[in-house]
Amino acid sequence: MIQYVLRADRVLVDGHLVPASVGISGGHIAFLGDLDADCPAVHDVRLPGPVALLPAFVDTHVHVNDPGTDWEGFATATTAAAAGGIATIVDMPLDSDPVTTSAAALRVKEAAAEGNCAVSVGFWGGVVPDNLDQLAALAQAGVRGFKCFLADSGNPNFPHLTPEQFRAAMVRIAELGSLLLVHAESPAVLDASPRPVGGGYRSFLASRPDAAEEDAVGLVVDTARETGTRVHIVHVSSGRVLPLLAAAKADGVAVTAETCPHYLTFGAEEVPDGGTEFAACPPIRDGVNRELLWAALADGTLDLVVSDHSPCDPQYKASGDFGSAFGGVSSLQLGPRAVWTQAVARGFGIAELSRWMSERPAALAGYPDRGRIAVGLRADLCAFDPDAEDTVRASELRHRHPVSPYDGVRLRGSVLQTWVGGVPAGLGQSTSKAGIYAPGPDNPRSHWPLSKAIGL
Repeated sequence: MIQYVLRADRVLVDGHLVPASVGISGGHIAFLGDLDADCPAVHDVRLPGPVALLPAFVDTHVHVNDPGTDWEGFATATTAAAAGGIATIVDMPLDSDPVTTSAAALRVKEAAAEGNCAVSVGFWGGVVPDNLDQLAALAQAGVRGFKCFLADSGNPNFPHLTPEQFRAAMVRIAELGSLLLVHAESPAVLDASPRPVGGGYRSFLASRPDAAEEDAVGLVVDTARETGTRVHIVHVSSGRVLPLLAAAKADGVAVTAETCPHYLTFGAEEVPDGGTEFAACPPIRDGVNRELLWAALADGTLDLVVSDHSPCDPQYKASGDFGSAFGGVSSLQLGPRAVWTQAVARGFGIAELSRWMSERPAALAGYPDRGRIAVGLRADLCAFDPDAEDTVRASELRHRHPVSPYDGVRLRGSVLQTWVGGVPAGLGQSTSKAGIYAPGPDNPRSHWPLSKAIGL
């Protein structure tokens, strides 16, 4: 029996918005037909005229920070994700206690997530100098791949790799047939740069210059070329690394790269004095650089866009001093809308947004069953009104803490509903195997007002 049939004038199928009906059964897309196709179902839902039915977004760069801190939690992070149209997140391995550098630590993190998630959750494993012998066990335990730092991570329990250790890690990950994500900033360049002091953003920007990314990306590309390891550069902020990435791809090096909504939205010249909610590592650079990132998305040098949602307790942002503030941007719920706002202004469409924030992140993390709308794929879907606009109020976001550089920013787009495995987000939670946590149809309804807008 078809549980839901969703009908819309605009359904994203094979890169085109077309009138269609989508039937859902057993958590998967069981039917795809014309708008008025005969498809008997328990629930027959007609989306309002301007609303587009899209593959739900996938965010592969999220710091949930749970267990061990009160900076963010699985319940708040995944509820924020669902409110933003995101049905799958992949958690980073470093801002929790314990860090995810062993199979035992992964089990602790899975236990913290169990029963507390409104969307599906996967995990990256961590690579640190002393855990190369743990990587096979982590891979067997179900991590989607691995993450390392080339410079100080800010967490003494997650030290960075030297170039020699980095090469050894790449060799080991190649043997496992896995993927290595790299925070690519050069410690030598950072150490030689002035320390940030006070509330002026220019001081913070000077402390993490473009050369730090350029030097580190060069090392990543050279080592990947030598070892054949599949690598992914996280949160590219500098346009100066783009020629390196383009050349590596042209040479057949197995490298991909991401950027983030805050690098595509803001310019350094817009950051106010004391605006530590904008502090991120690597930093938001100027408006000219921002346009280079957009051009790189257009030509494929950059592959995808993910949030790098990295929240903290508000006290670590409150001083207004860039020399002491935590470097991370809180934005999980807003990422797709922020990117859509800027994309529309540059002539991009829904298909590009979905490719950058659904299809390609899903492929990166090894989820071939999501990121597109097609029969047989998982029914992770999003009802998205691309024409709606409103002003962000950080206090109303579902993140644990109301700190965000988007506070007061007017954004386009609105999420009416997110479906996770065919279930409207907010209809209860259950746990499935292999580290994936998703809503379940047999659990009681929880508070989720968005579904009322489309008659569920």
